[in-house]
Amino acid sequence: MPSERFVDALNAQVAREFAAAHQYTAIAAYYTGETYPQLAAFFFAQAEEEREHALKMVNYLLDTNSPVNFTGIDPPRTDFEDHIAPIRLALDQERSVTVSISELFEVARETRDFRSEQFLDWFLAEQTEEESSMSDLLAVAERTASVPMLLEEYLARETPGAPPAE
Repeated sequence: MPSERFVDALNAQVAREFAAAHQYTAIAAYYTGETYPQLAAFFFAQAEEEREHALKMVNYLLDTNSPVNFTGIDPPRTDFEDHIAPIRLALDQERSVTVSISELFEVARETRDFRSEQFLDWFLAEQTEEESSMSDLLAVAERTASVPMLLEEYLARETPGAPPAE
């Protein structure tokens, strides 16, 4: 069984993952309201991915006979000054998650919990991909700021299974 310190930290991370899913759902709703269907679909998919991350962590806790503690999450941000602000927020959030996953890894290492270290390897690799993807999206959004539909076209082209941009 993982150390109590690790279990507490992983439970806190579960809450952060659910909060990220909540925030991405709010961002998707914002883009839906602003009639950006590609951005909305992208963030709805991101929300589902974050929820899956949380559930993967919950299952790890259960598999190791560790307690699972669900805490409340703060309401997501829903007011944005422009169509780029939610992407900036998402990138900041991904960077924050990378830090917290790295801190979890440190706890596992300090407590010589090699199984938990191995479990976290996937999340560290995933965060590299998530930060890169969000950073690219922000770069394209900033380059196309004056013509937001170019961002929609980019997502339609780069997102597998996305419907064509309208």
